[in-house]
Amino acid sequence: MVSADPAADPADTGTPVLREVASGLQFPEGPIALADGSVVLVEIRRGTLSRVWPDGSVDVVAELGGGPNGAAVGPDGAIYVCNNGGFEWHDRPGGIVAPGHQPADYSGGRIQRVTLEGEVKDLYTEVDGRPLRGPNDIVFDSAGGFWFTDLGKNRGREMDVGRLCYALPDGSSITEVVHPLMTPNGVGLSPDGSRVYVAETQTGRVWEWEVLGPAHLGPCGDPPRGPGGAHLLHGFPGYQLLDSLAVDGAGNVCVATLVTGAVSVIRPDGTLDRQIPVPEPDPFVTNICFAGADSRTAYITSSGRGKLYAAEWPFAGLDLAFRA
Repeated sequence: MVSADPAADPADTGTPVLREVASGLQFPEGPIALADGSVVLVEIRRGTLSRVWPDGSVDVVAELGGGPNGAAVGPDGAIYVCNNGGFEWHDRPGGIVAPGHQPADYSGGRIQRVTLEGEVKDLYTEVDGRPLRGPNDIVFDSAGGFWFTDLGKNRGREMDVGRLCYALPDGSSITEVVHPLMTPNGVGLSPDGSRVYVAETQTGRVWEWEVLGPAHLGPCGDPPRGPGGAHLLHGFPGYQLLDSLAVDGAGNVCVATLVTGAVSVIRPDGTLDRQIPVPEPDPFVTNICFAGADSRTAYITSSGRGKLYAAEWPFAGLDLAFRA
């Protein structure tokens, strides 16, 4: 079973036109489109949760430290942030900023709850007695819990093995659901909540599982199956690395594709529909989010150049379980 019928919303052939919303951001990721037209996102290098207003101005919501990464709105209206503990940073030719290995001042991975008034609380720092290493991306389900990836950290000659976890926003329960995964990054849910998708950075693969309930997955698709019974939705050819993802209202898995510098649109049947590059080439196109089911507006982070773009998306948006 797939989450949507690809024929129900045929692809158009136009390429969305991206317009720049803000620049000068310090490696932005985790965008969240709020109902007032602003976009909340993290600035990983700056260590903040920030708010971008429609006129391009930026306010700091909270100082988070470490490496704030993926973010999502919870059922209480607070922002839940995957903090990866920080990176080394490298300034590349052409004005590109690149994240690197685990830094000397690595502060540990954690899940943080942040209010729009700037209150910060660390909810989780471990699962089953094992420290969180590099929490990366997060999505809430309709039950009010959230799935998140722990990509881990790279220390040059060794790196962590990643995992997919599930937790409750009140800090009472966290479960490791799938292990091992190789650099799991983006995570998202199909429109009906029946599938969870995970993009692995280094392998260029997008996996899917059947959702049987909170913290409970089952295999899907025909054998051979991948980690935890996963079905390979799509494997990218060549040297294409994957970052975060979001699912649109047609059930397309829209995954930020590193090196290529684009957002790749994968149909629910696993077919690659198209790749949409940013206007100014950037190997670190990292995230996409949608403004909601009543809008076709998408926001895309061009992190290496510190920019946030908006676009009129070819498909309808998708309301996540909770939006502020």
